[in-house]
Amino acid sequence: MVNAETRPQPSGVFGETAGLEWLISATPVGYAEAVAEMEARTEAIARRDKGELIWLLEHPALITAGTSAGEGELLVSDRFPVFKAGRGGRYTYHGPGQRVGYVMLDLKARGGDVRKFVHGLEEWLIRTLGAFGVTAERREGRIGVWVARPDKGAGYEDKIAALGIRVRKGITFHGVSLNVSPDLSHFSAIMPCGVSEQRYGVTSLADLSIKANMADVNEVLREKFTEVFG
Repeated sequence: MVNAETRPQPSGVFGETAGLEWLISATPVGYAEAVAEMEARTEAIARRDKGELIWLLEHPALITAGTSAGEGELLVSDRFPVFKAGRGGRYTYHGPGQRVGYVMLDLKARGGDVRKFVHGLEEWLIRTLGAFGVTAERREGRIGVWVARPDKGAGYEDKIAALGIRVRKGITFHGVSLNVSPDLSHFSAIMPCGVSEQRYGVTSLADLSIKANMADVNEVLREKFTEVFG
């Protein structure tokens, strides 16, 4: 895997355990490169040449368009590179300070239920944020994980994490993103997940005054993944 390194820890974090490999990239990974790597790995998993993989990384500042992205949802077209993504969902911003988790898992071996799997990804994010003292929740009709912001006004909520997957030959790829400390002004280039109401914004751990670095987040993601998916 290009620009990536495994980080075995005494606790078993970031190593290969029970056939599931965890990988963390030390430097930002370009989007086209990441997609090529994911597609190659999913093919290898489908052939049973390699095991499942969760890849934690950051991207340089860019925008991806999911299969449901609407024409009017890209508000500034020349600020960041824009990539068409085969995953579900709409426009999403990725950039430094955001933890992306690409999940290449054998869905058939995990029950084959896509809806249940997506629910599990949401639960993974919710429990991870809960470990940092953040109450995050699902919202009907709005993709991602949300945080109530009564400090901004009644009914105000901010999105703190997003998700979108694709399944090929029974193997999942793409995944989740969690805002740790990105430049939140970059999200103004898009209508995040097609939500335009002023009371719905974007936040991060840093914006919520939570002191956490990527290493902290990585460790909790590993722990909570095991809780949710085994």
